[in-house]
Amino acid sequence: MQEKFRPTIFQFGNVVSNAARVLEACRILGIPPIVTEQYPKGLGPTVPELGASDLKAHAKTTFSMLTEGVKEELKSLGEPKKAILCGIETQACIACTTFDLLERGMEVHIVADAVSSRSQTDRLFALSRLKQSGAFLTTTEGIMLQLVQDAKHPNFKEIQKLLAHPSPDTGLLAFFSSL
Repeated sequence: MQEKFRPTIFQFGNVVSNAARVLEACRILGIPPIVTEQYPKGLGPTVPELGASDLKAHAKTTFSMLTEGVKEELKSLGEPKKAILCGIETQACIACTTFDLLERGMEVHIVADAVSSRSQTDRLFALSRLKQSGAFLTTTEGIMLQLVQDAKHPNFKEIQKLLAHPSPDTGLLAFFSSL
């Protein structure tokens, strides 16, 4: 979610807003986030409204985020079995990362209202293909509630604050009405 993409990505502001809430939920719940930037020299830094300025971004040129640095970070985290993905572009970086994570035997959850593309067609066909490939599609609110699972969870009140306002529409309703 880098600066150069701002004017071209469908629903960029709403997608970044949703991803920022997922990132905040991960912080509250102690889930370590990993950030990558696609060719930052040409595409610019991660946008500040994501709220990731305190995180080390792994620079990359591959579409998959599984660079050697990210693989080392995953190893240091004990080789997690599940991943939550937000970002751009759905048909490129999200898709390639998903396929690589699935190949590693990981369970992949794609936050559909926190991913996008320049083209809505590319976004929707990529989400369909990723679902067919075994990834789980979810939403910003859905993933946060799935992570706490119970109103008695010790961090539920903090997560509930993130859910106070519904996620903005990111153009997915037409896609799911056709399924």
